[in-house]
Amino acid sequence: MTPRLCILAISASVCILLLLCSHGAPVSPAGTQLLLCRSQERCGDQFYDPRQDCCYDDAVVPLGRTQKCGNCTFRVCFEQCCPWLVNRPQESFVVKVKGQNCYSAPSSDDRVCPRSKTQGTL
Repeated sequence: MTPRLCILAISASVCILLLLCSHGAPVSPAGTQLLLCRSQERCGDQFYDPRQDCCYDDAVVPLGRTQKCGNCTFRVCFEQCCPWLVNRPQESFVVKVKGQNCYSAPSSDDRVCPRSKTQGTL
């Protein structure tokens, strides 16, 4: 290689290197780090953020969603509606904390919910 061609190749390499380095290190798209740090849960075939939603009956629902349980309402993400097996017909349901066995002994956190007049017997 002639000295002139060698100098040209070195100069071109230095110019390309300077051009690449002047832009700094590659930057990730904004918000990528936040996505990697968030916990992702699955509900069926959907992902959801457990700080905003929960999975109820294979559907993603907001944390504040409520549903009827007898004459009461319960928060579907945190509570469950259980049949209340007592000999008193006006007491048909009990709301328990999610994860508790529906047939476990009543606790101070449980709410007994009378059957609404429009509901039939169990």
